[in-house]
Amino acid sequence: MTTLLTRNTCTLPNQTNTSNSKKSQGNFRSQFKLKANTDTAQQNRQLESGRDLSSSRRHRFWYKYFTFPELETILTDFKMIFERDPAARNWVEVLCCYPGLHALVLHRLAHWLHIQNISLIPRLISHLGRFLTGIEIHPGATIGQGVFIDHGMGVVIGETAIIGEYSLIYQGVTLGGTGKEIGKRHPTIGKNVVVGAGAKVLGNINIGDNVRIGAGSIVLNDVPSECTVVGIPGRIVSKSGERVGPLEHGRLPDTQATVTRALLDRIEQLEQTIANFYQQH
Repeated sequence: MTTLLTRNTCTLPNQTNTSNSKKSQGNFRSQFKLKANTDTAQQNRQLESGRDLSSSRRHRFWYKYFTFPELETILTDFKMIFERDPAARNWVEVLCCYPGLHALVLHRLAHWLHIQNISLIPRLISHLGRFLTGIEIHPGATIGQGVFIDHGMGVVIGETAIIGEYSLIYQGVTLGGTGKEIGKRHPTIGKNVVVGAGAKVLGNINIGDNVRIGAGSIVLNDVPSECTVVGIPGRIVSKSGERVGPLEHGRLPDTQATVTRALLDRIEQLEQTIANFYQQH
């Protein structure tokens, strides 16, 4: 009996140690599984965040290089032709036979590539537009929506020119510079401006909104809004619908006559000098 008790009492510590070791092994396994699950969750989160970042980068890259945000502006340009030109019959005729629209579409593509800092290609597109339409627009020029170039042959728009929305430009117009300075050197045209055929707007000047520039005028100075400008050099003849002064087309300076008169006077002086010389000798 004593021996049996002794055996039983001797085996109790072993059983306790075994149960403790099993518990410790179970705790270790649970901790290992928890750590493994945590690591897996972290890896999944990192993978998902990496995928999100990669997807976001792809979306930004696609939006920057493979989308063309000027489509709505081109549609506005197309609609404006029907409001400005009574000769516009139908959309097929406008789409196929209006060089001003063709030039604007090519320019908006060239300008979009230009602001993406892509070299050469914008200039090639501009050159193609000039060849096809006779309208030269530098890719750097900024043109608002709804602008209509009517007829268009001979129109020249410089690099730093800015044209406001819904303006109307006729054939032979030049928006140019007056020198070789770097920076802003071309005019800024306001909204709803009409520039008549053959008019020249030169230099870094500002033309206000709702201005009318007469055909053949040469504008070298700023013009406030709601004005009408005519002549060489451009002179304001009406402001906000009120006449500022008479047009007086007959009193415009005739530069050719002035130069010719000066040459004739000089010839007379030389003839008189020669005659006096022969008389003295």
